[in-house]
Amino acid sequence: QVQFVESGGGLVQPGGSLRLSCAVSRSIFSIDVMGWYRQAPGKPRELVASSPRYGSRYYVDSVTGRFTITRDAAANTVYLQMSNLKPEDTAVYYCNSNPPNSMTWGQGTQVTVSS
Repeated sequence: QVQFVESGGGLVQPGGSLRLSCAVSRSIFSIDVMGWYRQAPGKPRELVASSPRYGSRYYVDSVTGRFTITRDAAANTVYLQMSNLKPEDTAVYYCNSNPPNSMTWGQGTQVTVSS
């Protein structure tokens, strides 16, 4: 069963940047669509960005123009470059396929945006 290991989170000031990494235990070429999700306290998990093997990437409106998802097939890694971070971006960030496999959620990585 595929495993996802997220890293790269941390505490950052508003307006700052972070790059999240998702290490995938098998070839990401075998996964049609990869996604980054986040869950803020008291809120349901939401899809933030997704990247198909071929075709256009998707971003939720609140991050469009600030976040970029990329796939590195050679490294079996998916990245989420986040810039101009806002306090409302504070959440635990996860990667998974899209649609997600409920059996393969990782631990996530905490992103906290605060001054």
